[in-house]
Amino acid sequence: MDQVIAPPYDVVESAERVRLATRSPFNSILLELPEPDLVGGIDRYQVAAALLGRWRDQGVLVRDARPAFYPYTMTSPDGRSSTGVIGALGLVEPDRPGADVLPHEQTLPKPASDRLDLLSATRANLSPIWGLSLTSGLSALIEPTGRPAADATDDDGVRHQLWVVDDPALVDPITTAVAESPVVIADGHHRYATALAYRRQRAEAQLAAPGDDAVMALVVELVADQLTVGPIHRTVAGLPEGTDLVKVFAEWFDVVRAGPATDRVVGALGTSASLALLTGGGAWLLTPKEEAAEEADSDLDASLVDLALSAVPHTTAHRHTWQEAAAAVADGEAQAAVLLRPVTVDQIAEWAAAGRRMPPKTTYFSPKPRTGMVFRSLG
Repeated sequence: MDQVIAPPYDVVESAERVRLATRSPFNSILLELPEPDLVGGIDRYQVAAALLGRWRDQGVLVRDARPAFYPYTMTSPDGRSSTGVIGALGLVEPDRPGADVLPHEQTLPKPASDRLDLLSATRANLSPIWGLSLTSGLSALIEPTGRPAADATDDDGVRHQLWVVDDPALVDPITTAVAESPVVIADGHHRYATALAYRRQRAEAQLAAPGDDAVMALVVELVADQLTVGPIHRTVAGLPEGTDLVKVFAEWFDVVRAGPATDRVVGALGTSASLALLTGGGAWLLTPKEEAAEEADSDLDASLVDLALSAVPHTTAHRHTWQEAAAAVADGEAQAAVLLRPVTVDQIAEWAAAGRRMPPKTTYFSPKPRTGMVFRSLG
């Protein structure tokens, strides 16, 4: 299994895609990020559909005999573990009154056709979205027992284990528990939107089928011991010449110089999860003023930083690690970086209960479930 799993498509760069594709002729990246057959004149989506069909015919993929749920555990090298359950999550238009599948964040625009074309060609969910359940006790209910059906370790040293639960006496309580409370989409907003678009497309073509009404999802209880939530940092470019960012941030933050932007100072800020501003001239600790949250209508770092930066023309990029953010400033790729603090589980629950969406790129959930542990056929 180590040879055939892959990260979610949207975090795979081109070099990693090549490495995964050459690792095994059965690596799931060949389905998730297919390449066209230029010799045969076949587009990349039909290539994926044909390959999926061959794997089924050859017994590379085996269809389970009965409908099942799949308890799924991810264990990091430091021993921290997260357990959820993979199943078919019903599709609900997100803005419908009383909707029980809720977006977690606002999303940035992405090309909509790529994932829709892949879903249309393969008629399969190839990787799960990630949902957070507000049902208390779900973790205990889905705690797996016995040997896993699939066991793999990814390139980051995270162990991924999957079990098959198809006994109705176990399936029914899981169904009831997940249906009991809203599910908040933590990761996979675009794939959820794609599944909705696909269902509408099929209905308009009078081709609707029962499988179109759901999307494969990993559902994890929204509690601190099941989630590792990291920040997504900001780098800033395009500032007008002579912009004093320290002065800009001082309107909404108390700004205290931490020292020069050396590896030691920046490393201390990054590893301590501090809210900080980095420029070529130094590093500053940021403490939000009381009026900032009221003005931004939010206590989230992402909202407060956006409030400060709204005063000057700029462009923003997102970085998943403080090392990447600091390197962008050091290399001259960005004029500044802002290191954000992680959002807490309590904040996520509070915003979910209020039906509010956090700003784009506020949270980074890790580790990521692997593509290739289980696929869901829509027909």
